[in-house]
Amino acid sequence: MKKILITGFDPFGGESINPAFEAVKLLPDTIAGAQVIKLEVPTVFGKGPQKTIDAIEEYKPDYVLCIGQAGGRSQLTPEFVGINYVQARIPDNEGNQPMNQPLVEGAPQAYFATIPVHAMVEKIKANGIPASVSYTAGTYVCNAMLYCVMHALYTKYPNVKGGFMHVPFATEQTVNQTAGTPGMNLKDIAKGIQAAVEAILENEEDIQIVGGETH
Repeated sequence: MKKILITGFDPFGGESINPAFEAVKLLPDTIAGAQVIKLEVPTVFGKGPQKTIDAIEEYKPDYVLCIGQAGGRSQLTPEFVGINYVQARIPDNEGNQPMNQPLVEGAPQAYFATIPVHAMVEKIKANGIPASVSYTAGTYVCNAMLYCVMHALYTKYPNVKGGFMHVPFATEQTVNQTAGTPGMNLKDIAKGIQAAVEAILENEEDIQIVGGETH
C-alpha cells in the first residue's frame, strides 16, 4: 500500500484554529488505496520542518503533502517552488523572527515541488473547489516548510515526492476580518485536499521540471 504523509500547522498569528490541520483531520484514513498519515506540526522555523522530516524517516511515505494557511487567498493553491530565503513578517509561535537570510546555508536557491501541481489544480476544480497554481509560497514558515522538506527529499530521500499547498481561511476565521475577506468551509477544504491527493496518486510520473532545482 502506498503511503502519503500529510501535515498541517497549528494555529498562529492570534488565530484560535488553523484550517490547515483542521481540514487534514477530516480526511479519510485511506485515499485511492493509499494510507494517509496525518501530522500536526508547529508553526515554528526549524521545528516544523524537522518534525516532518523525522516523520518521513519514521513512516517512509511515498509522498509528502504539507498544508498551510494563506489568509486572504480564495483558492486552494498548490505551490510550484520553495525558495532558500526567509523574511518573517511576524514572529513564529516561539517568538523567532529571522530576517533576510537563507534557510539552508550553501544549499540551492530554490527547489521545485515534485508532485503534479497542475494536475492537482484540475482535479480540485473538477470537484467544485476553487484552485490555482501558486508560484510564490511567501517568505514565512510555509515557504520554510516547503523548501526544507524538499531539500531533505532531494538530498536524503530521492524516491519520495513532495510539495506544499496553501488553503484559505476557514469561514469562521473571517467573522472579525475586513469585509470581503475570503473564507472556505472546512469540509470543502478537506474535499479539495482529498482531490489533490487523488491527483498525486493518478499522476505519479508527472514531475514538472526534471532536476527540480535551480542554483
